[in-house]
Amino acid sequence: MPEIIAATATPERGRVRQPTQVYAVAAVSALGGLLFGYDTGIISGALLYLREDLHLSSQGQEVVVSVILVGAMIGALISGRLAGRLGRRRVVLWVAVIFAVGALGAATAPNTGALIAARLVLGLAVGGASNMVPVYIAEVAPPAVRGRLMVLFQLMVAIGQLIAYLASWLLAGSGGWRVMFGLAVIPATVLAIGMTRLPESPRWLVEHGHTATAHAVLSRLRPRGADITGEITAIHGVAAAAPRRDRRALLQPWLRPALVVALGVAAFSQLTGINAIVYYAPTILSDAGFGQSVALVTGIGIGAMLVVAGISGAIAVDAIGRRRTMLWFMPLSGLAMAVLGLAFLMGDSPAQHWTVISALFVYILCNGIGMQSVVWLIAPEILPLGVRGPATSLATLTVWGFDLLIAVTALSSIHMVGRAGTFFLYAALNVLCLVFVLLKVPETRNRPLEDIERALRAPGSLRRNLATPP
Repeated sequence: MPEIIAATATPERGRVRQPTQVYAVAAVSALGGLLFGYDTGIISGALLYLREDLHLSSQGQEVVVSVILVGAMIGALISGRLAGRLGRRRVVLWVAVIFAVGALGAATAPNTGALIAARLVLGLAVGGASNMVPVYIAEVAPPAVRGRLMVLFQLMVAIGQLIAYLASWLLAGSGGWRVMFGLAVIPATVLAIGMTRLPESPRWLVEHGHTATAHAVLSRLRPRGADITGEITAIHGVAAAAPRRDRRALLQPWLRPALVVALGVAAFSQLTGINAIVYYAPTILSDAGFGQSVALVTGIGIGAMLVVAGISGAIAVDAIGRRRTMLWFMPLSGLAMAVLGLAFLMGDSPAQHWTVISALFVYILCNGIGMQSVVWLIAPEILPLGVRGPATSLATLTVWGFDLLIAVTALSSIHMVGRAGTFFLYAALNVLCLVFVLLKVPETRNRPLEDIERALRAPGSLRRNLATPP
């Protein structure tokens, strides 16, 4: 939050040792991101066996995969509203409990209906985690380490997906999918226990009149000598100046360019095909004759690429900029997807198998760096303070909505136009994404949020306004 940064940046110059509770916050960030990644990624390997055990058709498989995304959309909406009334910490605590309940339900599901219901419950937790854990971290962490904790959360999503692929490989076989789902109970339990020992967000406490408690919390979360009173005063000032959260404010014409960028990037983060690969790669490869063992090992490689992309993307967005990261890596993403489509037109051979696997890895790496590393950054940066809450929620819902679209159409598309046709379609959407970035997305690296808002309000193109030095 910029107002907190302004209030505390001066005392924290240089290398300052952070209090112990800050590292507890880091652990929460890691576990919330890990659960998010694990529960969205585990279905890819589990699907190979539960579709046989439960006799699922292609449409049934799509429902089992996609229902978690319906829950995520609901969870993102509900968690935001509850957090305003109950507090961030309490909502994250309930998210952990819901993760555990959903994992147990999926592991013990006696039939398809029960599995779908359990996956819906897991979706509520995934949506709540993706919405509230970053908010909690941002409002609790000191400015000096806030950035790295947010990067850690994003990285742990990728690590959670990698662990999901590893679990799928180690537990391969009929019935193993139950253990795959059940393993999520362990980090969920640790997250719930950990949250009981962490403080409430100081900003929420101030907004609800608990100033003395907020002062005590900040005293434990800030380095010695930090201006706690000044930070609380800044929070009071911003809370008093913030306008009422009215969704009609999103219709203001001057705001439209920022909404187009935020929602466009959110949509293309899914339309370019990343989760068609994450969710269905083992199924697609197994059905194409690669064998289930090869498909699962390839899934581990995809998980590893997601982690490498997460680390590389975190470096790239600050080193070369948000816009340039997309412009450099999205052409390679589209090219890799096109090569993947061409590979499925080749005859079955070792060369074809290596081409498919190599193209998959290159695609995951380039799309992960070029798009997935930017999608969670661009909306909070480009949307103005007065509507940042509802507008960012709208961008998050756009991510989950288009993720749902991909999840419910990927296998059906393969059956209708074939594997090659489906991947050519995703390649074309990568090209369309590149055109959108060229025309609409500005560079926000090293620009204060106030500069971005002034550029948005100024006459002319937002992209050109931000291209002009401040």
